[in-house]
Parts: sequence; structure tokens; C-alpha cells
Amino acid sequence: MDIQKHIPLAEDKWQSLKQFTAARIALGRTGVAIPLKEVLQLRLAHAYARDAVYSQLNEDLLLGNLRQFNLTVYLLKSKANNRDEYLLQPSLGRQLNNGSALQLTDNNAPGDVAFILADGLSATAINSHAIALLQLLVPQLQQSGFSLSPISIVHQARVAIGDEIGSLLKAKLSVVLIGERPGISSPDSMGVYITYNPAIGLTDESRNCISNIRPEGLRYTAAAEKIYYLIKESFRLQYSGVALKDNAGLLEK
Repeated sequence: MDIQKHIPLAEDKWQSLKQFTAARIALGRTGVAIPLKEVLQLRLAHAYARDAVYSQLNEDLLLGNLRQFNLTVYLLKSKANNRDEYLLQPSLGRQLNNGSALQLTDNNAPGDVAFILADGLSATAINSHAIALLQLLVPQLQQSGFSLSPISIVHQARVAIGDEIGSLLKAKLSVVLIGERPGISSPDSMGVYITYNPAIGLTDESRNCISNIRPEGLRYTAAAEKIYYLIKESFRLQYSGVALKDNAGLLEK
């Protein structure tokens, strides 16, 4: 048997559907195997996802771009001393270390909304998308009369750390921008969590989440519209979470 014999690529019947999704469908086959090109692309995507988990916030980039908002910026850390602790002990990422907590106790300018930029499981997402989203949201909120607390950049952070930060800043509502768990086709997906009256000990039913914010997912403009709507409704109703629904755009009966 000549093992060097060329085996033609057999296309998948779903080939026409590839234009509608980035999901790995209609890969075709070479004999009974997935084509080598597709195997290598999967390995590359997996490598990007692994790299995203260990990526770091680009402080210089973020600080430079945040200056346009003329707001105080705090650089904070959770109780996780390094990435291994963060991954192995999730609870440490939900709490500020003592030095960071002390920084916030000196804040004398409480505002309506506190923005928190947290690395989460993909600092790449924050480096890539946070500023573009804030450029849409911050002016809109200010024009609507909302006051803004200082912005926080937090290393080794999980979503719940926004409760402690918002509480210490005496903000009425916290908005956590965080890197989501990387997928094979989305290593830079950013999520946003909105919590009214943030306080230590709240759980996930107390917040609203907007997920997959990135050019290939939920685009910045659409995400900003959803977040702005939820913030307005949260202040009107004075709560957030499962009871607060995104009814924007629904037809009135």
C-alpha cells in the first residue's frame, strides 16, 4: 500500500452554513480523519485561549486611555498573590487585599456609578475592548446627569470584587467589566456585570450580565445601549439582578 497516495478532501454538506458562524462546522474530511489544516487551526485557537487565561492587564495602555474621562483611577489587587493562587482559590479573587481596601477608604467623592476593570480569565479582553465601550458609556451617563465614582483597575479579580469596591466607594451602582472564560473561538470575550447597591456578600442573582462583548460578538454600540438601559432601569426601580429584565425594544401592547 502506498501511504503517500493523495487522499482528496471531501467537503461537508453543511459547507454553505459556514458563512453564518465562526463555530467549527463543516470541516470536511480526508479519508476518515479531519483535515490537517483544521487540526492545526484548532490547536492554534486552543493556544490563544490558554494564553488569554495567563494574560496581564496593560496598565500603561489603560491608564493612558482613561485620562480622557478626567476621573481618578485606582490600581488595585485582590488577595490572590499570583495567577496560580487566583485559579486554584477563586475566593481570593473576590476580595481586595488590605492595601487596596485602604486606598478606597480615603475616597471622598461618592458617585452614582463606579466602573471596575477586572482581568478575570482574560485580561486580553479588557486590554482590547474596555476603553472602546467606556467611550460610548461614560459621556452618555454624564449627559444624563449620573455622577461617576473613580474608576478601578483590578488585578487577579473575579466578578464579586466589584461589590466590595462599590461599597467602599459608596457608589449606588457598580459596573464590572471583566474578561470572560476564553472559548476556542473567543479568547477575548468581555462581560459586564451591573449591581445596584453593591455590598459584600451579594450573589449572582443580584446582578445583571451582558456577555460576549467584542467585534465578533455583541458589538460595542449594542452593548452600550443595553448597559445604559439597564443602569437607567436599575436606578428607577432601585434594584438589579433577576428581577430586572432587559425589555428595551419590546413592542408595547
